[in-house]
Amino acid sequence: MNKLLIAIVAVISIATGFLIFQKSFNLAQPEHSLFYQTPRTIKPFSMVDHQGAAFENEQFVGKWSWVFFGYTSCPDVCPTTLQELNFVYDDLKAINTDVQVLLVSVDPQRDTVEKLSQYIAYFNAEFIALTADHATLFPFARNMGLMYAISDEKRDDNYLVDHSASIVLVNPRGKIAAIFKPEHELGLLPIISGDNLVSDFAKIVNLSE
Repeated sequence: MNKLLIAIVAVISIATGFLIFQKSFNLAQPEHSLFYQTPRTIKPFSMVDHQGAAFENEQFVGKWSWVFFGYTSCPDVCPTTLQELNFVYDDLKAINTDVQVLLVSVDPQRDTVEKLSQYIAYFNAEFIALTADHATLFPFARNMGLMYAISDEKRDDNYLVDHSASIVLVNPRGKIAAIFKPEHELGLLPIISGDNLVSDFAKIVNLSE
């Protein structure tokens, strides 16, 4: 009887796995992002948003979150990327209404809560800006597959921060679903196309259902 039960469970498991594989195979696959078939876990963290409220892992749950590293003194990539996200924000929400865009500041020395509040509102009142000290930011960046570094030529308050131009998509279970990386072309800013974000997002949502 026990052997029969084990055999039945094995058959059911194989059949279930085949159906899941068949579903994923038949659905359109993302073309413009690194999509994780097995979403990556985000380790516990604690930051503060641009309104002074705590932002932790729980704030990812129940929403599709677009995470971008940047800072308010960034001269080009940051404002251009945030503007691109604003352009396609309604399109993203049309695919799934539970969407949030997050700017994680990699310049906590200059980016106060008040400064982040003014900056992020310029792009979209629904966007969220986060800040934390480097002790929190460095491991969070590694966990997300991103990077940043303060310029060695830092003088007073005039310095640049090197950072990833990629955007990470976190699923409603609070795990990393995909990473969108810009194409680097000589003479052009490394900006991710909003159309590519929308196209792959629709596919990723379908694959996750």
